[in-house]
Amino acid sequence: MKSKFFGILVLLLLTSACASNQQVQEQAQASNKDPLESVNRTFWEFNWDILDKHVLRPVTVAYVDYTPELVRGSLYNAVRNLDEPGNTLNNLLQGKMSDSLVSLSRFALNSTFGILGLFDVANDLGLERKREDFGETLGKWGVDTGAYLMIPGMGPSDVRSTSGDIVDSSYWPIDDLNIYFTVFSGAIKALEARAQLMAQEQLIYDSLDSYAFVKDVYFQDLAHKVTDGKVQEPELTSEEDAELDALLEEF
Repeated sequence: MKSKFFGILVLLLLTSACASNQQVQEQAQASNKDPLESVNRTFWEFNWDILDKHVLRPVTVAYVDYTPELVRGSLYNAVRNLDEPGNTLNNLLQGKMSDSLVSLSRFALNSTFGILGLFDVANDLGLERKREDFGETLGKWGVDTGAYLMIPGMGPSDVRSTSGDIVDSSYWPIDDLNIYFTVFSGAIKALEARAQLMAQEQLIYDSLDSYAFVKDVYFQDLAHKVTDGKVQEPELTSEEDAELDALLEEF
Protein backbone atom coordinates (compact mmCIF):
# COMPACT_ATOMS: atom_id res chain seq x y z
CA MET A 1 0.00 0.00 0.00
CA LYS A 2 2.79 2.44 0.91
CA SER A 3 4.67 1.68 -2.32
CA LYS A 4 1.56 2.33 -4.39
CA PHE A 5 0.87 5.56 -2.54
CA PHE A 6 4.47 6.67 -3.07
CA GLY A 7 4.27 5.72 -6.74
CA ILE A 8 1.08 7.74 -7.25
CA LEU A 9 2.65 10.71 -5.42
CA VAL A 10 5.70 10.62 -7.68
CA LEU A 11 3.43 10.33 -10.70
CA LEU A 12 1.53 13.45 -9.64
CA LEU A 13 4.73 15.36 -8.92
CA LEU A 14 6.19 14.48 -12.32
CA THR A 15 2.99 15.53 -14.08
CA SER A 16 2.86 18.76 -12.09
CA ALA A 17 6.50 19.52 -12.83
CA CYS A 18 5.93 18.86 -16.51
CA ALA A 19 2.95 21.23 -16.54
CA SER A 20 4.98 23.86 -14.67
CA ASN A 21 7.78 23.52 -17.21
CA GLN A 22 5.26 24.01 -19.98
CA GLN A 23 3.96 27.20 -18.32
CA VAL A 24 7.50 28.52 -18.01
CA GLN A 25 8.14 27.69 -21.67
CA GLU A 26 4.92 29.44 -22.73
CA GLN A 27 5.88 32.55 -20.73
CA ALA A 28 9.33 32.53 -22.28
CA GLN A 29 7.85 32.18 -25.75
CA ALA A 30 5.49 35.10 -25.10
CA SER A 31 8.46 37.17 -23.93
CA ASN A 32 10.46 36.28 -27.05
CA LYS A 33 7.55 37.48 -29.19
CA ASP A 34 7.79 40.96 -27.71
CA PRO A 35 10.88 42.64 -29.22
CA LEU A 36 9.06 46.00 -29.09
CA GLU A 37 8.28 45.77 -25.38
CA SER A 38 9.48 49.25 -24.44
CA VAL A 39 7.27 50.85 -27.10
CA ASN A 40 4.38 48.48 -26.40
CA ARG A 41 4.45 49.32 -22.70
CA THR A 42 4.18 53.02 -23.49
CA PHE A 43 1.17 52.36 -25.71
CA TRP A 44 -0.36 50.09 -23.03
CA GLU A 45 -0.10 52.86 -20.44
CA PHE A 46 -1.79 55.25 -22.88
CA ASN A 47 -4.55 52.74 -23.71
CA TRP A 48 -5.28 51.63 -20.14
CA ASP A 49 -4.41 54.60 -17.92
CA ILE A 50 -5.64 57.38 -20.18
CA LEU A 51 -7.89 56.27 -23.05
CA ASP A 52 -9.77 53.55 -21.19
CA LYS A 53 -9.96 55.37 -17.86
CA HIS A 54 -11.18 58.70 -19.22
CA VAL A 55 -13.01 57.74 -22.43
CA LEU A 56 -13.81 54.11 -23.23
CA ARG A 57 -14.90 52.88 -19.81
CA PRO A 58 -17.13 55.88 -18.94
CA VAL A 59 -18.75 55.78 -22.38
CA THR A 60 -19.28 52.01 -22.07
CA VAL A 61 -20.88 52.37 -18.64
CA ALA A 62 -23.25 55.04 -19.99
CA TYR A 63 -24.02 52.91 -23.06
CA VAL A 64 -24.86 49.86 -20.94
CA ASP A 65 -26.89 51.86 -18.40
CA TYR A 66 -28.97 53.93 -20.81
CA THR A 67 -29.36 51.75 -23.89
CA PRO A 68 -32.23 49.23 -23.71
CA GLU A 69 -30.96 45.67 -23.79
CA LEU A 70 -33.08 44.85 -26.84
CA VAL A 71 -31.56 47.77 -28.77
CA ARG A 72 -28.02 46.80 -27.71
CA GLY A 73 -28.56 43.22 -28.76
CA SER A 74 -30.02 44.20 -32.13
CA LEU A 75 -27.19 46.59 -32.95
CA TYR A 76 -24.59 44.02 -31.98
CA ASN A 77 -26.34 41.35 -34.05
CA ALA A 78 -26.35 43.67 -37.09
CA VAL A 79 -22.63 44.52 -36.99
CA ARG A 80 -21.64 40.89 -36.35
CA ASN A 81 -23.82 39.77 -39.25
CA LEU A 82 -21.50 41.74 -41.54
CA ASP A 83 -18.69 39.35 -40.52
CA GLU A 84 -20.52 36.24 -41.73
CA PRO A 85 -19.16 36.34 -45.33
CA GLY A 86 -15.66 36.44 -43.81
CA ASN A 87 -16.55 33.59 -41.47
CA THR A 88 -17.81 31.63 -44.48
CA LEU A 89 -14.56 32.05 -46.40
CA ASN A 90 -12.22 31.47 -43.45
CA ASN A 91 -14.04 28.31 -42.38
CA LEU A 92 -13.76 27.12 -45.96
CA LEU A 93 -10.02 27.90 -46.09
CA GLN A 94 -9.57 25.89 -42.89
CA GLY A 95 -11.34 22.89 -44.38
CA LYS A 96 -14.45 23.27 -42.19
CA MET A 97 -17.06 22.72 -44.88
CA SER A 98 -20.04 22.31 -42.55
CA ASP A 99 -19.13 25.41 -40.53
CA SER A 100 -18.69 27.36 -43.77
CA LEU A 101 -22.20 26.39 -44.85
CA VAL A 102 -23.54 27.37 -41.43
CA SER A 103 -21.96 30.84 -41.71
CA LEU A 104 -23.34 31.30 -45.21
CA SER A 105 -26.81 30.19 -44.08
CA ARG A 106 -26.67 32.51 -41.10
CA PHE A 107 -25.88 35.49 -43.32
CA ALA A 108 -28.69 34.66 -45.74
CA LEU A 109 -31.30 34.10 -43.01
CA ASN A 110 -30.34 37.01 -40.74
CA SER A 111 -29.97 39.48 -43.63
CA THR A 112 -33.50 38.69 -44.83
CA PHE A 113 -35.77 37.30 -42.14
CA GLY A 114 -33.62 38.92 -39.46
CA ILE A 115 -34.02 42.39 -41.05
CA LEU A 116 -30.42 43.15 -42.02
CA GLY A 117 -29.11 41.14 -39.10
CA LEU A 118 -30.92 43.01 -36.33
CA PHE A 119 -32.39 39.71 -35.15
CA ASP A 120 -30.44 36.46 -34.97
CA VAL A 121 -33.14 34.17 -36.31
CA ALA A 122 -30.49 31.69 -37.49
CA ASN A 123 -29.38 31.06 -33.91
CA ASP A 124 -32.99 30.38 -32.93
CA LEU A 125 -33.01 27.71 -35.63
CA GLY A 126 -29.91 26.06 -34.14
CA LEU A 127 -27.33 27.62 -36.45
CA GLU A 128 -24.76 28.88 -33.99
CA ARG A 129 -22.14 31.42 -35.02
CA LYS A 130 -18.84 29.93 -36.29
CA ARG A 131 -16.44 32.83 -35.87
CA GLU A 132 -13.15 32.54 -37.77
CA ASP A 133 -10.86 35.30 -39.01
CA PHE A 134 -7.99 35.24 -41.49
CA GLY A 135 -5.41 35.56 -38.71
CA GLU A 136 -6.67 32.28 -37.27
CA THR A 137 -6.62 30.79 -40.76
CA LEU A 138 -2.95 31.73 -41.10
CA GLY A 139 -2.35 30.12 -37.70
CA LYS A 140 -4.01 26.92 -38.92
CA TRP A 141 -1.64 26.98 -41.90
CA GLY A 142 1.34 27.12 -39.55
CA VAL A 143 2.18 30.82 -39.86
CA ASP A 144 3.77 32.16 -36.65
CA THR A 145 2.18 35.08 -34.81
CA GLY A 146 5.21 37.31 -35.27
CA ALA A 147 5.92 40.16 -32.87
CA TYR A 148 3.44 41.19 -30.19
CA LEU A 149 1.88 44.58 -30.84
CA MET A 150 0.07 46.97 -28.51
CA ILE A 151 -1.81 49.21 -30.92
CA PRO A 152 -2.80 52.69 -29.67
CA GLY A 153 -6.55 52.97 -29.32
CA MET A 154 -7.11 49.32 -30.21
CA GLY A 155 -5.23 47.12 -27.77
CA PRO A 156 -3.19 43.89 -27.97
CA SER A 157 -2.48 42.25 -31.30
CA ASP A 158 0.35 40.63 -33.26
CA VAL A 159 1.72 40.81 -36.78
CA ARG A 160 -0.26 37.80 -38.00
CA SER A 161 -3.57 38.96 -36.52
CA THR A 162 -3.11 42.52 -37.75
CA SER A 163 -2.41 41.24 -41.26
CA GLY A 164 -5.49 39.03 -40.98
CA ASP A 165 -7.64 42.00 -39.94
CA ILE A 166 -6.57 43.88 -43.07
CA VAL A 167 -7.63 40.94 -45.24
CA ASP A 168 -10.92 40.51 -43.35
CA SER A 169 -11.78 44.17 -43.92
CA SER A 170 -11.60 43.61 -47.68
CA TYR A 171 -14.51 41.15 -47.79
CA TRP A 172 -17.94 42.13 -49.08
CA PRO A 173 -20.03 43.77 -47.65
CA ILE A 174 -17.56 45.35 -45.22
CA ASP A 175 -15.40 46.79 -48.00
CA ASP A 176 -18.45 48.57 -49.46
CA LEU A 177 -19.44 50.37 -46.26
CA ASN A 178 -18.95 54.13 -46.10
CA ILE A 179 -16.64 55.61 -43.48
CA TYR A 180 -19.48 56.60 -41.15
CA PHE A 181 -20.98 53.13 -40.99
CA THR A 182 -17.53 51.59 -40.63
CA VAL A 183 -16.80 53.81 -37.63
CA PHE A 184 -20.25 53.08 -36.17
CA SER A 185 -19.75 49.33 -36.59
CA GLY A 186 -16.32 49.46 -34.96
CA ALA A 187 -17.65 51.55 -32.08
CA ILE A 188 -20.44 49.07 -31.32
CA LYS A 189 -17.97 46.19 -31.29
CA ALA A 190 -15.58 48.13 -29.04
CA LEU A 191 -18.32 49.04 -26.56
CA GLU A 192 -19.61 45.48 -26.35
CA ALA A 193 -16.07 44.10 -25.96
CA ARG A 194 -15.37 46.58 -23.14
CA ALA A 195 -18.70 45.76 -21.49
CA GLN A 196 -17.75 42.07 -21.44
CA LEU A 197 -14.44 42.97 -19.80
CA MET A 198 -16.12 44.67 -16.83
CA ALA A 199 -16.42 41.46 -14.85
CA GLN A 200 -12.72 40.60 -15.28
CA GLU A 201 -11.09 44.03 -15.16
CA GLN A 202 -10.25 43.70 -11.46
CA LEU A 203 -7.80 40.94 -12.42
CA ILE A 204 -5.86 43.53 -14.40
CA TYR A 205 -5.87 46.00 -11.52
CA ASP A 206 -4.73 43.32 -9.06
CA SER A 207 -1.91 41.94 -11.23
CA LEU A 208 1.68 42.79 -10.32
CA ASP A 209 2.45 43.69 -13.94
CA SER A 210 -0.72 44.54 -15.86
CA TYR A 211 1.14 44.71 -19.18
CA ALA A 212 2.65 41.22 -18.83
CA PHE A 213 -0.66 39.84 -17.53
CA VAL A 214 -2.62 41.13 -20.55
CA LYS A 215 0.05 39.86 -22.94
CA ASP A 216 0.00 36.34 -21.45
CA VAL A 217 -3.80 36.21 -21.51
CA TYR A 218 -3.80 37.46 -25.09
CA PHE A 219 -1.50 34.70 -26.36
CA GLN A 220 -3.37 32.03 -24.40
CA ASP A 221 -6.68 33.18 -25.89
CA LEU A 222 -5.13 33.34 -29.37
CA ALA A 223 -3.82 29.77 -29.08
CA HIS A 224 -7.24 28.65 -27.82
CA LYS A 225 -8.92 30.15 -30.90
CA VAL A 226 -6.45 28.73 -33.41
CA THR A 227 -6.70 25.21 -31.94
CA ASP A 228 -10.49 25.50 -31.48
CA GLY A 229 -10.07 24.99 -27.75
CA LYS A 230 -8.09 21.77 -28.01
CA VAL A 231 -5.45 21.85 -25.28
CA GLN A 232 -2.18 20.19 -26.20
CA GLU A 233 -1.02 17.72 -23.57
CA PRO A 234 2.43 18.48 -22.12
CA GLU A 235 5.19 16.29 -23.48
CA LEU A 236 7.36 14.30 -21.08
CA THR A 237 11.10 14.00 -21.41
CA SER A 238 12.54 10.54 -22.11
CA GLU A 239 13.65 10.23 -18.47
CA GLU A 240 10.20 11.21 -17.15
CA ASP A 241 8.53 8.85 -19.61
CA ALA A 242 10.75 5.95 -18.49
CA GLU A 243 9.98 6.64 -14.81
CA LEU A 244 6.26 6.74 -15.51
CA ASP A 245 6.45 3.44 -17.40
CA ALA A 246 8.28 1.83 -14.49
CA LEU A 247 5.68 3.10 -12.02
CA LEU A 248 2.77 1.95 -14.16
CA GLU A 249 4.30 -1.55 -14.39
CA GLU A 250 4.29 -1.77 -10.57
CA PHE A 251 0.58 -0.97 -10.51
